[in-house]
Amino acid sequence: MSEKKDQEKAKVTLEKLVSLSKRRGFVFQSSEIYGGQSGAWDYGPLGVELKKNIQGVWWKEMTQMHDNIVGLDAAILMHPRVWHASGHVENFTDPLIECKGCRGRFRADHIDPKGACPTCGKKDTLGEPRKFNLMFTTHIGPVEETASTIYLRPETAQGIFVNFKNVVSSSRVKVPFGIAQVGKAFRNEIVTKAFIFRTAEFEQMEMQFFIHPKEEPKWFEYWKQSRIEYYSKLGIDPAHLRFHQHGKDELAHYAINAFDIEFLFPMGWQELEGIHSRSDYDLRRHQEFSGDKQEYLDQETQERYLPYVIETSAGLTRSVLMVLTDAYEEEVLGEGDVRTVMHFHPNLAPVKVAVMPVVKKDGLLELAQKLEMDLREDFATMLEPTGNIGKNYRRQDEIGTPYCVTVDHTTKEDNTVTIRYRDSMKQERVKISELVGFIRNNMKNYQRGQ
Repeated sequence: MSEKKDQEKAKVTLEKLVSLSKRRGFVFQSSEIYGGQSGAWDYGPLGVELKKNIQGVWWKEMTQMHDNIVGLDAAILMHPRVWHASGHVENFTDPLIECKGCRGRFRADHIDPKGACPTCGKKDTLGEPRKFNLMFTTHIGPVEETASTIYLRPETAQGIFVNFKNVVSSSRVKVPFGIAQVGKAFRNEIVTKAFIFRTAEFEQMEMQFFIHPKEEPKWFEYWKQSRIEYYSKLGIDPAHLRFHQHGKDELAHYAINAFDIEFLFPMGWQELEGIHSRSDYDLRRHQEFSGDKQEYLDQETQERYLPYVIETSAGLTRSVLMVLTDAYEEEVLGEGDVRTVMHFHPNLAPVKVAVMPVVKKDGLLELAQKLEMDLREDFATMLEPTGNIGKNYRRQDEIGTPYCVTVDHTTKEDNTVTIRYRDSMKQERVKISELVGFIRNNMKNYQRGQ
């Protein structure tokens, strides 16, 4: 990445994204009227659409486009023994340091344990590092006792592993095959930070790919390249993506190899997605703890074995922040004239088409209303019934609407409308009868800046 590119992305600050997100209805602070809940965020009318669109593209990519990957939706609450078998009860920890002065708590690997407290500035007040388990615990049933302890899942992957045999026996899948899932996960983070980047409640998009152990190198490389290439379908600038290989001291307890796909967020390069080679760790542990054989039988060779697993794990909520960051631009059009525009790929944009009349009178509002209703069958639409056309355009630019359709007096004469492109701000006339096909074709061939 060039230094110039780094400097350009540095202009996209978290403060600007938080401000736009609240102003336009992408993301709100959870429980804001009570002062807010740390580590929790609510997705507004536009944010929920953006998140669902990102999930939809991922789901299509990981299931519909593969004939050997199926879906699953496992429960959040699972038997406690699942988390003992997975190693999370013992190993899912962060090093915690507490200040004896202000009682601030910090991850030990993020501060100097021998230095001053980052919060109060006092020296010689930081305690010794200790392990802090990131899993939330709760109780199931009417009585709170040790036997009723249950965990909120810290990852969605284990729901896939404990259903491995169910999927094999109920489907026509054969190794190699994958199981994909999107769902909520919960981590009692020591520090939640950077807007929606690190939160206590989040959503994951994971796929576990089961393979013959001898084919681990081939499939690991396949999924590593496949996943980084996928982001071009979201319109993400490839210059803002890179790989980071985990060193031996970084590997999770279940991994024998791991790469992160990192993205250049406003706060610098950070993990976006992980590609992990989990060996047969999970199936072997669940076989050991449950006493239920998890071996796969190859019907052709009659070989029995525990499959290895290649995992692709991406944060859905973190992907929202990536898309917001990559799309954001403050474009200088002239002296004192700055246009804030979100360059969402049309497949991700919460609103695809905005329809507006040049004036409310002369029947143009009614024509615009009818056209917007007709377009709803094919696109997510919005009607702009009032206000100045220029201001309407700017508002739609700021929420990332790729196409604005204007109904004017000429529309009444020849059944044509003006379509205006968000990125280039260029305009052209299109027949109403051809409008749906025209927009679909433009979305299919979209290139940022056109």
